[in-house]
Amino acid sequence: MKVVFQRPTALTERQTHYCPGCTHGIIHRLVAEAIDELGVLDKAVGVASVGCSVLAYEYFNCDMQQAAHGRAPAVATGIKRVHPNNIVFTYQGDGDLASIGMAEIVHAAARGEKITVIFVNNAIYGMTGGQMAPTTLVGQKTTTSPYGRQAEHCGYPVRISELLATLQGAAYVTRVSVHDVPNIRKAKRAILKAFEVQQKGLGFSIVEVISTCPTNWGMTPLEALKWAKENMLEYYPLGEFRTPEEVK
Repeated sequence: MKVVFQRPTALTERQTHYCPGCTHGIIHRLVAEAIDELGVLDKAVGVASVGCSVLAYEYFNCDMQQAAHGRAPAVATGIKRVHPNNIVFTYQGDGDLASIGMAEIVHAAARGEKITVIFVNNAIYGMTGGQMAPTTLVGQKTTTSPYGRQAEHCGYPVRISELLATLQGAAYVTRVSVHDVPNIRKAKRAILKAFEVQQKGLGFSIVEVISTCPTNWGMTPLEALKWAKENMLEYYPLGEFRTPEEVK
C-alpha cells in the first residue's frame, strides 16, 4: 500500500502537551516537513523559548537548546556563529518574543544574523494563564484586561513583522496563518523559503504565524479559528513584508 501521509522524520513520536485545538501542533509539523524536504535534519539546531512551546525540544528530532525567557535569538546567534554550516532556528511565542525578548529579536534582525525565527502569534500569554500580551488586540479580553484592552491605557498591539521589515539586516519577513487548509499550505511554503534564505546566507529570516488559543480565548477550537480569521487578520494582514530577490 502506498503511504500518502506519515509523521515527518524531524518529529519525535512523543505526544504533545498542547490543549485541544491549539495550532502549535500544526506549526510543529510544518517546520518538521520543511526540515525533511530540505534534507537538513542532520545539521538542524532548534532553540526552544519559554511559553507554551517550552517543551519543543521533546518534539523536534534534531539537536535542541533551551533558552531563557526571550533570549532565544541571542542563543541562536551564538550557535550559528560557532557552527555557521548548521541550520539554526528559534521557535517563539508572542509573549516570549514581543515582550521580554523584544531587544533580542530586534537586534538579531538588525545585525542580519543568519538564523530563522518561527514566531507564533496568538495574541495572548498562553502558558501563564491568559494575560494580555504585546500583541493582544484592542478590545480583546484577557485575565489582565477583563474589560478589553484599552489603547489609551495600554497602548496599541505591536506589529512585529512590520517593525522588523524596516531593518536592513532582515532578509525575509512574512506573516502567515494556519486557520484553514489553504493558509496552512501557504505557511509551509513560507517556512521552506525562510530556511532557504538561511541556507543561502542572505541574512535574518522570520515567519510570523497567526495562531489560536482556544483555552485562554474561552472558545471552542472551531470558534477560535473563526475568531482569528475575522479579527486577527484585519490588524495583522498576511503577506511578505521583505523578501530577497534570490528566493522569490
